[in-house]
Amino acid sequence: MSPALILGISTSVIIFGVLFEMMRRHQLREKYAVLWFLVALGALIVSVVPGLLSGAADIVGVEVPANLLFFLASMLLLALSLQHSFELGRLEERTRTLAEEVALLRLRVDQGSDGAADHPADHPTDHPTDRPADRLAGSSAARDRDRGADQGVVADPAERRAVDDELGENETR
Repeated sequence: MSPALILGISTSVIIFGVLFEMMRRHQLREKYAVLWFLVALGALIVSVVPGLLSGAADIVGVEVPANLLFFLASMLLLALSLQHSFELGRLEERTRTLAEEVALLRLRVDQGSDGAADHPADHPTDHPTDRPADRLAGSSAARDRDRGADQGVVADPAERRAVDDELGENETR
């Protein structure tokens, strides 16, 4: 056995082991585990059948097979980075929405209003992404959001200041 074959197989086995352990401890979600499983499987195949990479390089027109491997690895990392950026943006918006909802609920509790009918959870949702803060601010905020306007959900300036103070944000958007 060549040292390159031993290195490739051992690296693939280590990746499989780490993936299994992370899945067992619930530290890695399934959708990411599938991707890393495919990466480990590809590394195993390339290390066991090195002529496969050379053949692929010839088909694509790359002179050095390692350059093709580096290019594919770069594209994989770029795709992962874009996907994580998308999810990060989505989660940031969700966190902001939840923080606004909590701030409005705290404001309502601090003001002493006990109107159970005005509780955001008591109003039916017309839009699947409708926010409780939109319902509190009125329908104009929901219309603005649907038109792609600013994501600030509190239309009343006094209420906006109260929410910003609760969130620790002094400047308006």
